[in-house]
Amino acid sequence: MKRLRIATAALVTRGSGHDVEVLLVRRAPELRFFGGYWAFPGGVVDDADHDGEPDDDVAHARCALRELHEEVGLTVDGLGALDPGLRSRLLKRDAAEASAEFRVALDEAPGALGAVRPIARLTTPPFAPVLYRTRFVHLEGPAGFEPDIVPGELVEGAFARPAELLESWKRGERLVAPPVVFMLERLAELGLEAFLERIPGIAAELEAGRLHPIRNVPGVVMAPLSTRTLPPATTTNAYLVGTTRLFVIDPAPTDPLEQQRLFDLIDDQTKAGADLVGVLLTHHHPDHVGAVEVTSRRYDVPVLAHPETLARLDLDVENARPLEDGVELPLGTSPDGAPGWTLTAHHTPGHAPGHLCFRESRYGAVLAGDLVSTVSTIVIDPPEGHMGIYLRSLERMAEVMDGAGVLHPAHGPVASDGPRVLRRFVEHRQRREDSLVAALRSGLEREEELLGRVYADVPDELLPIAARSLLAGLIKLEEEGRAARGPGAIWASVAGAAE
Repeated sequence: MKRLRIATAALVTRGSGHDVEVLLVRRAPELRFFGGYWAFPGGVVDDADHDGEPDDDVAHARCALRELHEEVGLTVDGLGALDPGLRSRLLKRDAAEASAEFRVALDEAPGALGAVRPIARLTTPPFAPVLYRTRFVHLEGPAGFEPDIVPGELVEGAFARPAELLESWKRGERLVAPPVVFMLERLAELGLEAFLERIPGIAAELEAGRLHPIRNVPGVVMAPLSTRTLPPATTTNAYLVGTTRLFVIDPAPTDPLEQQRLFDLIDDQTKAGADLVGVLLTHHHPDHVGAVEVTSRRYDVPVLAHPETLARLDLDVENARPLEDGVELPLGTSPDGAPGWTLTAHHTPGHAPGHLCFRESRYGAVLAGDLVSTVSTIVIDPPEGHMGIYLRSLERMAEVMDGAGVLHPAHGPVASDGPRVLRRFVEHRQRREDSLVAALRSGLEREEELLGRVYADVPDELLPIAARSLLAGLIKLEEEGRAARGPGAIWASVAGAAE
């Protein structure tokens, strides 16, 4: 059962109509949740914010005012004078007493809550281990107010017009949290007053099941869809890449209702002027290809995949084309108007023989398939999976990303620092290998014994999956002359083998 946290995000504005400015803050890069992204101020509803129901409007109003005072130094009219040291106490990690003190101040000035207007509710799509049900609220910034950021969880903050913020995002100058991109686009289109009137209904459609337009970089839309995948994942991310020429990567679900959610998203893009030109596959595994044929037929577009992938799929489509390493697919004009935008295929075997990653040229984003997951490690299942080749693929893509870029996995949320995540997975596999070598040297021989030692941190229900990666690790050591296989599932360390 995934954890659900109740959170508040505050849309603070100044001005009106299409001249409105909004307050965004940049989160510290090292934060796990949207690290380095620009977002609305806000946070999780504290115990002191509510009287038993954390998701009611009053609780969110209290949370918004507390977080705004803590994060940007905003105090609304009517709240009265606050202890000058209260903000610094709120900023501390254990701030329960300070939150209770702020609640007392609010209770003594109930009119202050009237400055906060609930406008929409959105829940994190189910691709992350922790889900946030976030209530967006609006309030007008006090006259003359400018954000005062204390370095910590935040590193800067500023007011700007929605259209200016979106243009900066499209130029690749800043990362903006996907829900904020969604809100800024509606604000830029509608102006403040029409936005406040219409956003509750727009958000309600998303809460009812319509796919969120999740864009971590311009021109790449994530579509997390329910599939029969390996736990702990429950969804597979399809991706739409492009704005004029559009590719869909890994249309995965077999459920017709989930397929229709994907088609609705594609139709939204085509109605806006995009032309769907192909289906791309990262590899052949069932949790990545469930809607390939129906998508190809519905939109009359070819399926493109590595020859090893096509050889493993019996596709009933009019047009299936092999896609080799290094092929560049034209995307047309990038979201900021730059010509020559492309998507390059990179052969990254190890998890599957025909596995491909795709890197788009404007923002350096990588569509990684099952090269990595941000909710678990990737299973390497011999004989199809090969640990040594897989590690080389990780290292290759870290080089391709050249130190920067957002990594989009097939399972889980994106990683804003893709190269760091790739290096972390290489280091994780090295620690597993070191543990395996030590276990062999201690005299353990049987695979079930080695599994219990090397994967002692893995839940029992996932041990059958871990056993396949254990075998892949043993085969790698055997190929390197560092382990020898005996009869049955018996293994031994090779004395004198080089480290």
